[in-house]
Amino acid sequence: MASALTDKLSLLVKQISGQARITESNVSDMLREVRMALLEADVALPVVRDFIARVKEKSLGQ
Repeated sequence: MASALTDKLSLLVKQISGQARITESNVSDMLREVRMALLEADVALPVVRDFIARVKEKSLGQ
């Protein structure tokens, strides 16, 4: 299960690093994929929500 999560997150990093510009739309799309990957890996929903909120706040602030 951990390797599946690692594979999905690695793929997402490759996808976003290929973007010329990181927009709010790109961030939202990637966070949606991260959220799904974490939930599929049985991470607790409150933990996922908190993590996604923190990442979104920091990524859009840059």
